[in-house]
Amino acid sequence: MATYLITGATGGIGEAICRRLAPLHSLILVARDQARLDALAMTLGGGHRAWATDIGEDRAINAFTARMESEQVTLDGVVLMPPQPHSDDDPMPSPDVWRHLFQVSFIGPLALLKGAVARMNPDPAQGHRAKIVIISGISSAQVLSHYATANVIRTAWVGEAKTLAFALGKRGIHVNTLSLGGTLSPWYREKLEMKAQKNGNSFEAQLAIETDNVPLRKYGKPEEVATVVEGLLSPFSDHMTGLNILHDGGFTRAY
Repeated sequence: MATYLITGATGGIGEAICRRLAPLHSLILVARDQARLDALAMTLGGGHRAWATDIGEDRAINAFTARMESEQVTLDGVVLMPPQPHSDDDPMPSPDVWRHLFQVSFIGPLALLKGAVARMNPDPAQGHRAKIVIISGISSAQVLSHYATANVIRTAWVGEAKTLAFALGKRGIHVNTLSLGGTLSPWYREKLEMKAQKNGNSFEAQLAIETDNVPLRKYGKPEEVATVVEGLLSPFSDHMTGLNILHDGGFTRAY
């Protein structure tokens, strides 16, 4: 049984990943709200651990890393979902905005990942590899004008993942990013429902309008994301590292 650390576990996508992995693996569920984590762990069954922490806050990360060490955790993989900047069309916000965004969405999560890597003990000679999946967004591959700050943060993660792939590959630790397009998580579905109501459309009609520029004419589902994550944690990716995999229904036009 493998042990995986899942951040953002109580979000719509995180919960789908947890439900996909829980039957066969041991999970460490990470999010801010302990009560919601406990409720999720109870529904998953099997004694999964629920550790509340703020992955953007240095002291919380230090405490989390110390807890992993004190409990002698050995990790086989990490699914890291850094908090992502919301839509913003200002390409040059104030330095304070940038400092906050990088702390919450990059520096803090990277410190947590560093602590997690220290708890990995792969043995490639024995066929035991460790896998890291960093979940990002399609602005990592294609600029979106209304996601000015996200364009920067998400491409930073792609660059870091590629760097880590070189640095950790010889240890048998794989690092890949999964960049999501529109995904019908609960909050995104609610956003579309509100937009549909405002425009006098049904949800289905609004969704058809929104996905008209997506070749598959649909948005992804959290369960579909979970299936891909499961594959990237499995032997399927034993010869894959440093990749930015797009999960966007074909929306991205770049070669």
